[in-house]
Amino acid sequence: MLSADDDTDDDTDEEPDMVASRSARERKAAVEAGPLAKVRIDLDDERQFVYKVACTTCTGKGERSWSTYRPGEDNGYMAAMDRWIFHLDEKHPGTEAPCLAYRAEAQQRLHERREGD
Repeated sequence: MLSADDDTDDDTDEEPDMVASRSARERKAAVEAGPLAKVRIDLDDERQFVYKVACTTCTGKGERSWSTYRPGEDNGYMAAMDRWIFHLDEKHPGTEAPCLAYRAEAQQRLHERREGD
């Protein structure tokens, strides 16, 4: 039962903002990235999500797995997925992953970034 002091306005049709948990975002990104990916989300110094998509078969520096993470650069969802799409195209042609449906958009964003430099 609502009291007179209650701030709830039942006359609006607006729904409250639903924010996905970090683990839910991580699961969704892992599904999008496909079977060769291991996805982890950390928080940066500004408490922003940092997406790290690592390849389960490729190595980068030393013995570490190749990863989309780039220190000092944009490591949000779109940037990480764009890097992952390009990695799949270059190193794992023929691999299927839901994120590859966005290949054209990723290439367009890359083209736009290069034109801006």
